[in-house]
Order: sequence, then structure tokens, then C-alpha cells
Amino acid sequence: MALKSTNPTQTESWKKLQSHFDEIKAKHLKDLFKNDSDRAEKLTIKWKDFYVDFSKNRITNKTIDLLIGLAEEMDLKEAISKYLQGDIINATESRAVLHTALRAPKHEEIFVDGVNVIPEVHEVKNKIKNFTNAVVKGDHKGFTGKSITDIVNIGIGGSDLGPAMVVESLQYYTNHLNTHFVSNVDGDHYAEVVKKLNPETTLFVIVSKTFTTQETLSNANSIRAWFLESQPKEAVSKHFVAVSTNIKSVKEFGIDEENIFPMKEWVGGRFSLWSAVGLSISLSVGYDNFERLLEGAYQMDEHFKQADFKENIPVISALLTVWYSNFFRSESEVVIPYTQYLNQFATYLQQGIMESNGKSTDRDGNKVNYETGTLIWGEPGTNSQHAFFQLIHQGTKLIPADFIGFVESLHGNKEHHNKLMSNYFAQTEALMNGKTEAEVLEEFSGQSLSESEIKKLLPFKIFEGNKPTTSILIKKLTPTSLGQLIAMYEHKIFVQGVIWNIYSYDQFGVELGKQLAKTILEELKDSSSKEGHDTSTQNLIDYYKNNSSF
Repeated sequence: MALKSTNPTQTESWKKLQSHFDEIKAKHLKDLFKNDSDRAEKLTIKWKDFYVDFSKNRITNKTIDLLIGLAEEMDLKEAISKYLQGDIINATESRAVLHTALRAPKHEEIFVDGVNVIPEVHEVKNKIKNFTNAVVKGDHKGFTGKSITDIVNIGIGGSDLGPAMVVESLQYYTNHLNTHFVSNVDGDHYAEVVKKLNPETTLFVIVSKTFTTQETLSNANSIRAWFLESQPKEAVSKHFVAVSTNIKSVKEFGIDEENIFPMKEWVGGRFSLWSAVGLSISLSVGYDNFERLLEGAYQMDEHFKQADFKENIPVISALLTVWYSNFFRSESEVVIPYTQYLNQFATYLQQGIMESNGKSTDRDGNKVNYETGTLIWGEPGTNSQHAFFQLIHQGTKLIPADFIGFVESLHGNKEHHNKLMSNYFAQTEALMNGKTEAEVLEEFSGQSLSESEIKKLLPFKIFEGNKPTTSILIKKLTPTSLGQLIAMYEHKIFVQGVIWNIYSYDQFGVELGKQLAKTILEELKDSSSKEGHDTSTQNLIDYYKNNSSF
């Protein structure tokens, strides 16, 4: 059963929020803290090893109550139930959305078309476990009898971004296997990867649900051709495996059916790392750590399902996005992890959030008359402080920020970690407080500056502050806590889609350019072919063809 359709701007809760916004939009965070000594405690959620402080956001307790009122009026509770129990909430594609089932324990029962999917989920997990253990222990050998040393994941979109992000994030936990990722159809990408490899000791994991994705199949075929330059055709079955539903095409490629790992239609690409798509994760960090990743995500699923909205981390986080996007008219959010391990985390979230909620049509097929989706970006601290923090501190844009930090470092260098985390704490404080004219003048008092110099420099040294941040402080980066963190953002995406009355789980916007690319590819092959493009596109095509050395 599909989700209900309600224009959020027509609800009573929205009207109340608009009035409330008009009342508090000019209030400064410093004053909100000054007027409520318990503010930080009231606006913090503690859950397992997570300490999530929302208090440095431009909200009051009334704001939270009104936002929760909006969630209730938009039937969020019912929507969560439908989402988690396998209803057809992806109505435009007639699919359930059940990546959460991939991390559910054996005793759970989740039905799709009257069939409990959990036994099949665990059957696939057992296949991943057995294959992973065989490769890691050296029992699965290459064609010439040598053990596998390198894994190459060939995929794109969710078949690349999720596994690549997790392997990067958990590199502290990796085993002796070297893991590589090929995604871009740019031939230079795969060429740079394969030149480092020994075909006798490399295992290639092709990830394509349909086994028809142009970029993935182009790379897979080119890599297969490279492999066959030095290896016999019968060696393919020892060195290539696939995650796909298209058994016929995979077998034609030369892959044994026993080395095909299935996935279901109700697993969306951008949420698929929990499925067989995560095979490269399992190979990289070992199956036990892959299982811990899934367990962490399941724990967040349970929190999302059971916690009251006021104590629910994904719900409050999503409602704050609505608050900033639809009332403050903020267009982007920045995610800043204070760990180099999460170097790819914002990149991963870009697909999850912008592909899901970048929609301008509501669930009734009408054009929306309000903002949906947000631009997601970010880099690890402290690097980002020397890059784009200037814009956040003194620019003209309001950019809410998530600061993700860890109490413990993995390698135990206390001196470095204290320096790192001192910046984490300092930046959220500085963004909140800013620096007043009086404070700048006080700084100048100890310097030998003339009155005219002070007057000239003064406006450039002032920080208005009042910049919103959410602090997510986690005890330690582990497979479990990473699973919890990823699932938190997944559920945040879902809540936003419910409030904005859009379908978060289709992605038709991805298709148009790909369709046109097929036509243009034929033109690039045939110099006489022209398809009546606009003059700009045609000129670009002609310039490319006339100046190409191929």
C-alpha cells in the first residue's frame, strides 16, 4: 500500500511553523543558551555510543514540538511502519523498499507478496560468508593455483559508492587483500587500476543488477579482454564473480553460476551495500566485520522504529533539514567528519540524499510549490577548515553543518587526537558565537595599530556567528558504529521524503542523459550520422570528432 499524499504546506502544523519562524528567525544562538541553562541537556540525544547534540541549532523546544506536530500530521508513524514491513512505498516502480531486511536477524519475519524474505536474505549472507572465508584463507585460488591478493570491484553508483566508502572507512580493519574500485567509464580509470595488478592473483567482482549497465559492462569487458591477453578463456571462471539477477548474461560472460550472488528488486542501488553488493566489503574486512556492520545498521533500524520522535535521532535530524530548507531557505548541508577514514562519506551521502529527494513532483503527480532536497557536500576536518570554512563563517549563505567526531582514535595517538578534537569543539563554538565588534576591539588593544587602521580592519574581523551545527560524537569508529551512522542517514532521507510528500526511491532523473548518450555514441562511431541536436551540442560533437586522434 502506497504512502498517503498530503501537501505539507497546507497543513495546520506548517502554518504554525511559519508563524513560529517569524517569531524566532532573528534570535541569536548565544541568547538562546543564555536564557536556558539546561538547553544543551534538553537538546541532546544519548543512544548507545552516540552523543548527538542538536542544541547549537536555531531552534527552541517549541520548534521541536511544532516540527514533530508536522511529522505526525504527515502520518510519519504509519509511513515508518509501511517502510519497514515491506509495503509498496516505491509506488512509481511498484516495489517495496527493504534494504532494512538485509540486516534483520533470522527470527524476524518480513513479507513481500506474501513471502517471508528473511530466509533468502540469510541464505545469500551464508554464501557471502563461505566465499569470503575461502578467498581470505587462500582456499579459493586462481587458475594457476596462486592465492588471491587483490580484489577489484567493478560497478557504478550504489554498486561502487557504498562499498568504496565502507572499505575506505574501515581500512583499519582490512585484511591482507588489496581492494580496488573501477567505476567511471573513462578508459583511463580502469587502465590505471589494472596496470598495478597480477591477473593470476586478482579476483574481479562485477556488480550490476541487470548486467546491462553501460559503464559497468564496458569496464568489465575491457578488463576481461586485458585478463585474456595473458590467461586462457577457462581462467575467467576462477577470477570473475558477479552480483546480479541476470544469470543468463553472467554465464555468457564466463562466470560460473555458483559464483553469482543474487539481489532482489526491493533493494535500491543507493542502499545496496548491505546486500551481496557488499561482497567486496566482506572480502576486504572479513565476513565477521561485515556482519558487525549489518548488526549496527539493524540497531539503528530498531531505534528509528521504536524511539519517540523527540528522542529519535534520524527523525529530529530530518526535521531540522526541513526547518532550514523550507523556512530559512537554506539550500545545502555540509557533513564534516573529524576522521580521515570517513574521507568518502559525504560523497556517498550525495547519491543517497540528492538522488532520493531531488524531486519536484509530489506523490499525486503534481508540481511541488516548496523546496525539496538539499545539496550535500563536505570533507574531513581539519582539512576542510583550511578550504571552505571561510564561506561558512563569514559568507552570505546559511549552511547547517553536521560535525561527526570520535572519542577514541584507532591508532591511539592521543596527542594528535586531542589536537583534532580541539578543532572539532572549537569550530562548532566559533560558528555559534562568532566574534563581536567589542571582542575585535579588545584584540586590537594589544596591537600597535592606529585608529585609522583599526577602523579600516574592524568590519573584516567581525563574525556574526549564529551558524547552526549538529554535533554527532561517537565513542569509536568500528564496523558496528559505522553501520549505525549510515543507517541513521538512510532513515533521515526517508523522513524527509515523507514530509515533502515525494517518492524518494525512484530515480528517473538519472535516465534522460543516459538515453541521449546512446544516440550520441552512435554518431561518434558514424561520422555521417547527425540527429538534429541544438547548435551548441552539435558544435561540441563536431569539435570533438574533428579534433580526436582516435
